[in-house]
Amino acid sequence: MSLQTAPGPDLAEAETLAGKLVEWLEDGVRRDDLFAPDAFADLSLPQWRVQANGADGLYHLREDDHPQSGRVHVERLEPTASGFVIQFEERWHHDGQEWYCREMIHAVVASGLIQEMAVYCTGDWDEPTQQRHAAEVHLTRP
Repeated sequence: MSLQTAPGPDLAEAETLAGKLVEWLEDGVRRDDLFAPDAFADLSLPQWRVQANGADGLYHLREDDHPQSGRVHVERLEPTASGFVIQFEERWHHDGQEWYCREMIHAVVASGLIQEMAVYCTGDWDEPTQQRHAAEVHLTRP
């Protein structure tokens, strides 16, 4: 099987577009220079999988279920032949608690915009879940 892809962004382009993605994840402000009008997203959660079509659909995927702004810490960003992969953790405040999740996104880029995203998320961890994890699991690389 032979896959053909258009050339992806170079490192500088990947960093710029990933930066715009992180800004949106942190502040929730829609950007015209982030998603292609016909973009597609496939989001996998621990117990669920959802998809969205079009830039508006991608924005709603987050806005409808995770509208809080927060902080994103990027752990890794790597350009690929067709876009980039970004690995990060998010923290935000909601209902009197500090929440946490980890995500990895494989983004396909075309003409400087995200065309497709495969998103893998741990799901949202409330404070009791984070405390249980800290008590039961020793991470060798925090």
